[in-house]
Formats: sequence, C-alpha cells, structure tokens
Amino acid sequence: MRIYLDHNATTPLDPLVADRMTQAMREVWGNASSVHHFGQQAKAALDDARAAIASLLGADPSEIVFTAGGTESDNIAIRGAAEALEPSGRRHLITAAIEHEAVLNTMKALAKRGWRVTILPVDASGLVSPDHLHDAIADDTALVSVMHANNEIGTIQPIAELAAIAHQYGALFHTDAVQSAGKLPLDVKALGVDMASIAGHKFYGPKGTGALWVKRGVRLVPTGSGGKQERNRRAGTENVPALVGFGVAAAVALLKLPGEGKRLAVLRDRLEAGILAAVPGSERNGAISPRVPNTANLSIDRVESESLLIGLDLAGIAVSSGSACSSGTLEPSHVLKAMGLSHGRTLGSIRFSLGASNTDADIDRVIEVLPPLVEKLRSLTTVGARK
Repeated sequence: MRIYLDHNATTPLDPLVADRMTQAMREVWGNASSVHHFGQQAKAALDDARAAIASLLGADPSEIVFTAGGTESDNIAIRGAAEALEPSGRRHLITAAIEHEAVLNTMKALAKRGWRVTILPVDASGLVSPDHLHDAIADDTALVSVMHANNEIGTIQPIAELAAIAHQYGALFHTDAVQSAGKLPLDVKALGVDMASIAGHKFYGPKGTGALWVKRGVRLVPTGSGGKQERNRRAGTENVPALVGFGVAAAVALLKLPGEGKRLAVLRDRLEAGILAAVPGSERNGAISPRVPNTANLSIDRVESESLLIGLDLAGIAVSSGSACSSGTLEPSHVLKAMGLSHGRTLGSIRFSLGASNTDADIDRVIEVLPPLVEKLRSLTTVGARK
C-alpha cells in the first residue's frame, strides 16, 4: 500500500471529474467559437464550468478567464496589468520573498525590461507585514502581488489588509490563490483583491486547467496574440473537456467545504504532534495559524531532506521537500531562507500535504516509519548538528 502526502504538488483526478471529461470528449467536441449547434453545445459546457469556478471564488462568471494553469494565470495578471498601466508612468511592482516562482520569475523578467521591483521580506512565521508594504509602496506602484496561502508552509497572508493599502495608493492587487482554492472558503470580493489565480489540478481537477479572476473594470494587456476568446484576454481554442472537468472539480470542492478542511486539520495536527514527540530535533516551520488545513512543514536536525524523501518513498510514503516546480535542485527552499531559518534547518525540511484519500491509518504509518528512518540516517550521515 502506498500513501500519498504530496497534495500541494498535485492531486489525483476525482472519479466524477474523469467521468464528465470522458463524456465531454465523446459528445462535446465542437469549437466553442462556432455559431452552429456543435459550437453552441461546447459554449454552453464552458459557461457551466465558468459558473462553477465563479461560485468557488464568490465571483461573477463574466470575470473568469480560463487559462492553462496557475503559472499562466500569474503571468497574465502581472504582465497584463504592468503593461496596461505603463503609459500612466506606474512602473513599480511589489511582491513578497516567499512567492511561487511563477510570480518571482515574472517580476524578475519585468525588472530586466525596466520596471522597478520591490520584494517584501517575511517574518519567522512566513508572514508579510502590512507595515513593510506601507513603507515600500509609492505613487508610481502599478501592482502588488502577494499569495494567499504559501505552497510550502501553508501560511495564510493578511490579504484584505494588504489589498486595502495598495488601493490607497491607486495600485492594483493580485493574489496567487492556487494553494487556497478548494481548501478554504474563498470570497475574492471580501478579500478586496483585483485579480486572483487558481489551478484545477490542486483540487482534484485536470492538469493544464486554471483560471484568473479579473475584477470588472480592471484592464489587462493580453500576453498573447490571436483570436478573441475569453473576452480578448486569452486567445486560443478552449480545451472544452478539460475545462468541463475543472468546473466539476470546483463544484465538488465547494460542496465539501468546510467539512473536509476540518477533517484534514485534525489529521495534520495529529501528524505534527506525533512527529514532534517521537523524533528528537524536529521543529515546525511556519505559522501554526492561520494556515491551510492540509499542510505541515517540519525540519529534522542532522538529516538531509533528500535522504528522508527517498527513505519514505521506499517505505511507500510520498512527501516532498517543498515546491514541485523546484524539485531536482540542490538549492535550499527560498521560502525557508526568506524566513531566516538556518542553512541546516532548511536542508532538513520536509512537507506533508494531506488530501481526500488520507486516513488515520496513514498518519499512524508515518509516525511508525519516520523515527527509525531518522535514527538510521543519522547513524550513517556525516552531517553535523546545526549551530
């Protein structure tokens, strides 16, 4: 039996999603831009999916832009807003040090083209201080982008307060909500943001699907040229079957909130308590609260995360050391580094991210397997104790 505890990287496809996608591939194969019956059938399917995504976010369907995932949504939001506001003289962008690479690397690319970029620090819990945003923002700030929930430590940012500060200076506010959509009740209007990115495969939908919520009235310059799909904001023929599955996944996630979140929080807390009690030199990373209910990030002294991942995988337990987009790199987590954690502590960090399939038995198995594995690795390793 294998145990999957890496749901922040991706989630398995919900069976209902797979069934609806299969049906759509067979029956709804028209081009949604065509005016005949087959095209209108496809358009109706997209409309249903758009409405489901909007309901998950507390938004209006007309404000949903379909994309190929969270990375594209972030790019459209940041590049599109920056270029739309460039003629006004607003060429300053602000983000946080613990953002996903989709945001950080987009900001770096714009910096090379002449935009001024400020990267806000975080505290030891991974939180952005509103005071730091106050100090950094200026009259020429075009956009502030701060993620809702962090993918590695689960920390939830004070988005409403940060967005209010941005708006005081006439700047737009974007949030990467990829790790919170489907896990937390979301209301983008209550958060006060102007744009929000989500991805279907983070809540049991298909990979290659995403959405950008764009508040009515916010102007974006399209990042690609082509047809007039998605209200001229994202050209290209829509992948109707995948987006149908995306919509079904959103509807299922909305139905399960908040009961599933409470269930996962109980399992997560038991997992953390069990490891911290059974493994000497283990520490929790990030804020205890607020954070998404499924995520636990722990550091284990005198053991490297790569060895832990391999050892756990051999025991049938899948976890990660951080973002899946950074896998294969020997560099320590930029999130934990930004929090000021020591080099040794970042090298010994592992992330557990729970999901729908996880049970009490899974938690018991991890607590059974991990302590002897750590003891074995410590006996073999030449890594010294952290200073």
